[in-house]
Amino acid sequence: MLVLVLSGVLVLAVGGCVCVVWAARGGPRWVRVVAAATRAAGELVSRAGRRNRTIRSSSSDE
Repeated sequence: MLVLVLSGVLVLAVGGCVCVVWAARGGPRWVRVVAAATRAAGELVSRAGRRNRTIRSSSSDE
Protein backbone atom coordinates (compact mmCIF):
# COMPACT_ATOMS: atom_id res chain seq x y z
CA MET A 1 0.00 0.00 0.00
CA LEU A 2 2.82 2.40 0.89
CA VAL A 3 4.50 1.71 -2.46
CA LEU A 4 1.26 2.60 -4.24
CA VAL A 5 0.96 5.90 -2.38
CA LEU A 6 4.60 6.81 -3.00
CA SER A 7 4.23 5.89 -6.67
CA GLY A 8 1.22 8.21 -6.92
CA VAL A 9 3.14 11.05 -5.30
CA LEU A 10 6.03 10.49 -7.70
CA VAL A 11 3.71 10.52 -10.73
CA LEU A 12 2.13 13.78 -9.53
CA ALA A 13 5.54 15.38 -8.98
CA VAL A 14 6.85 14.37 -12.40
CA GLY A 15 3.60 15.47 -14.05
CA GLY A 16 3.84 18.84 -12.31
CA CYS A 17 7.41 19.31 -13.50
CA VAL A 18 6.38 18.47 -17.06
CA CYS A 19 3.59 21.04 -16.84
CA VAL A 20 6.02 23.71 -15.59
CA VAL A 21 8.27 23.15 -18.60
CA TRP A 22 5.31 22.99 -21.00
CA ALA A 23 3.82 26.19 -19.55
CA ALA A 24 7.14 27.98 -19.99
CA ARG A 25 6.87 27.14 -23.69
CA GLY A 26 3.31 28.50 -23.91
CA GLY A 27 1.06 25.53 -23.19
CA PRO A 28 -2.73 25.60 -22.83
CA ARG A 29 -4.48 27.30 -19.92
CA TRP A 30 -4.90 24.12 -17.83
CA VAL A 31 -1.15 23.47 -18.06
CA ARG A 32 -0.40 26.96 -16.78
CA VAL A 33 -2.80 26.38 -13.86
CA VAL A 34 -1.15 23.06 -12.96
CA ALA A 35 2.28 24.66 -13.30
CA ALA A 36 1.30 27.49 -10.95
CA ALA A 37 -0.01 24.98 -8.40
CA THR A 38 3.20 22.96 -8.69
CA ARG A 39 5.35 26.05 -8.15
CA ALA A 40 3.24 27.09 -5.15
CA ALA A 41 3.52 23.62 -3.60
CA GLY A 42 7.27 23.66 -4.15
CA GLU A 43 7.53 27.03 -2.46
CA LEU A 44 5.53 25.78 0.54
CA VAL A 45 7.78 22.73 0.89
CA SER A 46 10.86 24.93 0.60
CA ARG A 47 9.61 27.32 3.29
CA ALA A 48 8.74 24.44 5.60
CA GLY A 49 12.24 23.03 5.16
CA ARG A 50 13.83 26.38 5.92
CA ARG A 51 11.66 26.81 9.00
CA ASN A 52 12.61 23.31 10.18
CA ARG A 53 16.32 24.04 9.82
CA THR A 54 15.93 27.35 11.67
CA ILE A 55 14.10 25.67 14.56
CA ARG A 56 16.72 22.89 14.77
CA SER A 57 19.67 25.27 14.70
CA SER A 58 18.23 27.56 17.37
CA SER A 59 17.38 24.63 19.65
CA SER A 60 20.89 23.19 19.31
CA ASP A 61 22.40 26.58 20.32
CA GLU A 62 20.88 26.32 23.80
